[in-house]
Amino acid sequence: MKLISWNVNGIRACVTKGFLDFFKEVDADIFCLQETKLQEGQINLDLEGYHQYWNYAEKKGYSGTAIFTKAEPLSVSYGIDIEEHDKEGRVITLEFEDFYMITVYTPNSKQALERLEYRMKWEDDFRAYLKNLETKKPVIVCGDLNVAHKEIDLKNPKNNIKNAGFTPEEREKFTELINAGFIDTYRYFHPDTEGVYSWWSYRFNARKNNAGWRIDYFCVSDALKDRLVSADIHMEILGSDHCPVELIIK
Repeated sequence: MKLISWNVNGIRACVTKGFLDFFKEVDADIFCLQETKLQEGQINLDLEGYHQYWNYAEKKGYSGTAIFTKAEPLSVSYGIDIEEHDKEGRVITLEFEDFYMITVYTPNSKQALERLEYRMKWEDDFRAYLKNLETKKPVIVCGDLNVAHKEIDLKNPKNNIKNAGFTPEEREKFTELINAGFIDTYRYFHPDTEGVYSWWSYRFNARKNNAGWRIDYFCVSDALKDRLVSADIHMEILGSDHCPVELIIK
């Protein structure tokens, strides 16, 4: 089973930059989006053979997630049942027979870390949400988690220690997720691989110079470890400031 996750940084713009070509070529069983940046009715994607689920932010042109799946889920839920977190369209959960599939767009701590305190509460609440689901069946969670976990996960770690996405606080919350029984699937298969990233700033020719960050993930419950086949990052795919990430699972 092939799973894809992509922060498209505006699906309407991404569609004009080859999104549908990649979508058809990769032929994923489940395809997850983050940062769709639209409201209901603003796009009509003809994705034959797929069920579509969208979660929109209340604020126009902001955040938003989607999941496209070949197999119809048993149930669908939006958000994590906490009002302060559920206004920005950040989470969709699909229940299948033997796992939950979740797409998430984690809040950015922003410049000057003005949202770091909120981000810390989000991290704890979201992790608790995942662990509660896990009492019923294993969990696959993917998306833009807005954190580079280790120094190997970004080009210039020393210069970014106090910047959003690489603060000690954010990195520790990701460590807590791993310690809670989740596997960072890319590092599971590629523990020492350097120079592979999923996001590049639009400034300073960052993508051309591969001055990137790995902040897009597939994390799975430890119970799914024996079903993992491969994990990859499609750095060659343009269309957004992020590139798609992939997980293949039995």
